[in-house]
Amino acid sequence: MVNWAFAHPVAGLILVLLLTSPGASQSSQPLRLHPDNPHYFLWRGRTTVLVTSGEHYGALLNLDFDYRRYFAELSRHGLNHTRLFSGVYREVPSSFGITDNTLAPRPGRYLCPWARSDRPGYYDGGNKFDLTRYDPAYFRRLHDLMSEASRHGIVVEFNLFCPLYHENLWKASPMNAANNVNGIGDCPRTEVYTLKHPELLRVQLDFVRKVVRELAPYDNLYYEVCNEPYFGGVTQEWQEKVIETIVETERSLPTRHLISLNIANGRKKVENVHPNVSILNFHYCVPPDTVELNYALNRVIGENETGFRGRDDILYRTEGWDFILAGGALYSNLDYSFTPKHPDGSFREYRSPGGGSPELRAQLGVLKRFIESFDLVHMRPCREIIRELSPSLTAYALGNPGREYAIYMHVPLPWKPKRLADHLRTDIEVNLALAIPDGRYVAEWISPITGEPLAKQTVRSNNGILHLRSPRFDNDVALAVRAAK
Repeated sequence: MVNWAFAHPVAGLILVLLLTSPGASQSSQPLRLHPDNPHYFLWRGRTTVLVTSGEHYGALLNLDFDYRRYFAELSRHGLNHTRLFSGVYREVPSSFGITDNTLAPRPGRYLCPWARSDRPGYYDGGNKFDLTRYDPAYFRRLHDLMSEASRHGIVVEFNLFCPLYHENLWKASPMNAANNVNGIGDCPRTEVYTLKHPELLRVQLDFVRKVVRELAPYDNLYYEVCNEPYFGGVTQEWQEKVIETIVETERSLPTRHLISLNIANGRKKVENVHPNVSILNFHYCVPPDTVELNYALNRVIGENETGFRGRDDILYRTEGWDFILAGGALYSNLDYSFTPKHPDGSFREYRSPGGGSPELRAQLGVLKRFIESFDLVHMRPCREIIRELSPSLTAYALGNPGREYAIYMHVPLPWKPKRLADHLRTDIEVNLALAIPDGRYVAEWISPITGEPLAKQTVRSNNGILHLRSPRFDNDVALAVRAAK
C-alpha cells in the first residue's frame, strides 16, 4: 500500500496539520454503518441518525453565505447534518422559483473548484475557468467549512455532481466549453455525465480524486455521487466510474468514507446495489414505503430532500417522523428560510417550493432526541404490532420486542393538501392496542412539537395485548413504551 503522506509531500503536510487541528477528530473513525445494525450509523462512538432542516446546498460555493451562523443555528436545535454541493454545479436566480437561492450566487460571488483564467467571458461576468488548475481559495473555504461543521457536531453530505436540468444551467456551467479556456465540454448537456467525452470525464474524475484527498482527515463526511441522477442524461456507467474512483483513491489514504447514491423521487425497489454504496437516498418520500421496500439490503435508507407540499411545518414534521419511525436513518428537510442574507434561517417571506422555519427546526430536534433515547441497535420496524387504533390515524413503529417501542401517530395527510385545515384535528383521544409480550410497561406520551411529556402511566400487557388510551392532543403524538424495571 502506498503511504499517501510520503507519496504526496505537500498534501501529507496538510493532512498532518488537519489531524492536529480542532476541527478534525483524531480519535474516531469516519461516519460508518453500525456493525451490529447497518440500518443506522455509528459516529464518534454513538449509534446515530442524521436529522436536519438545512439550506439549499450552496454554503460552500456562495461567498455571500455565512456557514458559521448557519451551523450555529442547526446545532442550537440539536440537528446534526447538512447537504453540500461541491460547486461544480451552480444555479441561476430564476432556477426553480427559489427566493434568494443559495445555489445561485450573485455575479462575482461564485466559488468554483477550478481557478479563473486571465481570459474574460464567463457566463455572468468575470474570467473563464481553467479546468487544469484548482483555486486555492476554494479549498481554504472547504477546509474551514468542514472544520466548523465538525466543531458543531454536523455530518456533511458532500454531493459531487448534479445534472444540468435545463439549458440555462448548462450555459452557466464551468464544464461548458463556452466557459473554460480548455475547449472542454463541447457537447450537449445530456452527455455531460456519460462516458462519451474522455477529456470531460478526465476533468471530472481528477476533481473527485482531488476532493477525496483533501477531505481524507474528516470524520464528519460521506460522499454522494450525484444529486437526482435520474434526470439530465446521467448514466449508470458514469456513476459507477465515480464510485470506483472514490474507492481507488481512498485505498492509499488512511480513512474510508461512506458513499451514497440518490435513487429516486418517491420510492423504488433497488436491485443489485453496488457493493461500495452504503447509503440509499430518496427524495419526497410520502409515504415512506421506500424504507420497507429496501430494508432487506441492510444499508441506511435516507430521505435527503423534501418540498413541493406547501410551507406548513406540520407537513415536514410528520414527514420526518414517519420516515424515521419507518426505519430510516437520515432525514434532511430542505429549508428555504436560509438565504445569504439570513444564514440563521430567519427568513419568512420566501416564495420557494417548500417550507422551513425556526419552529420546524426545533420540532425536528425533538424527533432526533426522541429516537436516540432508544437502543437503536436492537430496534426494527414493527408497524404490525398496532392491532387497534381508533380513531384511524397514520402510524409507524419501531421496537425491540419485550423491551421498548417507539410509536408515532398523526392525522392522515395527503402529499399536497389543497386545503390543509380540512385535514387537521384538535382534541384527539385514541384507543390503542399493541401486540407485545406480556409484562409491565411504562408508557409515556410526548408532544412532537415541544418534546414535553403529556402523560405517563404504568400498564400491563395481558395475553399478548397492551391496551392504552392517550391523553388529548392536536394532530400528532409520540409514544414511548418501555418494559418496567
